[in-house]
Amino acid sequence: MRAFLILHGWDNFRPPGHWQFELAAALRARGERVVYPQLPDAERPEVDAWREAAAAALAEAAADGARVTVVAHSLGAMLWLGARPADDSAVERVLLVAPPSPGFLLDNPEVAAFAALAPSRPGAETRIVASDADPCNPEGAAAVFAGPLGLPLTTIPDGGHLTLASGYGTWPSVFEWCLDPTATILPR
Repeated sequence: MRAFLILHGWDNFRPPGHWQFELAAALRARGERVVYPQLPDAERPEVDAWREAAAAALAEAAADGARVTVVAHSLGAMLWLGARPADDSAVERVLLVAPPSPGFLLDNPEVAAFAALAPSRPGAETRIVASDADPCNPEGAAAVFAGPLGLPLTTIPDGGHLTLASGYGTWPSVFEWCLDPTATILPR
């Protein structure tokens, strides 16, 4: 049995049309178990509250021994890198999309506390997908995360922060990757 845990980012209230919302709907339509929680206080998130919510959501996804695929965007990706649940043994694969850089986080008081997290390589198979033009990570995901953590990176040309505003509504290749880990993630 498999399940999917989808973690959103800062100031995200899971709007219809956003690629994560559409991904959750498409996976559920196939009969997949999907846990897509609204993380607390998305406008002014607190690390501990998000960590606890992610742990509870992971436990829900992993019920009955399910193997979990985590798909995290933006601040959700940073949370997974630096404050994921202590017991993540049920996690089989992780897709981290557009993690923001610590410099960006420090420049925004609402999320500055997340900059203090020390990213570490997850134990599960993990891939980063990021744009080469992400205003939330001007240093680049290769330099900040992929290189230092030894994680594979898929670069999306001119994708911005990979949000609905940058054209990322339905994202077919992420849906395909969820179902088949050998699928290639492509620009929308």
